[in-house]
Amino acid sequence: MPKASDVKKNTAIEFNNSVYLIRDIERSVPQGRSGGSLYRMRMYDVASGSKLDQTFKADDMISLADLSHHDVTFSYIDGDEYVFMDVEDYTPYHFNKDTIANELLYITEDTQGLHVLTVDGSPVAIELPSHVDLVIVETDPSIKGASASARTKPATLSTGLTVQVPEYIANGEKIKINTAEQKFMSRSDSKA
Repeated sequence: MPKASDVKKNTAIEFNNSVYLIRDIERSVPQGRSGGSLYRMRMYDVASGSKLDQTFKADDMISLADLSHHDVTFSYIDGDEYVFMDVEDYTPYHFNKDTIANELLYITEDTQGLHVLTVDGSPVAIELPSHVDLVIVETDPSIKGASASARTKPATLSTGLTVQVPEYIANGEKIKINTAEQKFMSRSDSKA
């Protein structure tokens, strides 16, 4: 069992006889306290989807849940359900559009490196790759001679995500996006 200070985002834990998936962690060091940090964790119940904010001391022991990672590809949309297919045994994993709205900003038909996290066989979350390639569908015209360190401009991508890009980037270009920071990294190596 790890300490609260060792737990990372997207970890499944057992707490109060339920399984929760940790979505966000904030560390704070209260003034005037002797001792350690506090870790405020925003967690979601994997069964009901209800949100819970809980604060742990750094040395609190946390019980991990049985979490499995499965390599998947995006398969198809069925109404409000998004279906992902396990690449090894073709198991379909269904997610409601609302529960994975943030992840959908990075997912296209050809996104590689996706994982589904399951607890006791039930899908609970989508884990994105560290970066994805997306096509710009709308941005201001590119400026000839603009350098890589110049000003930026907003660009809307094929999934609806908006990021800041350098002025030399044009409509229709494929770019690399850091999924953790939601930032432009570079032009993509692959063609749009």
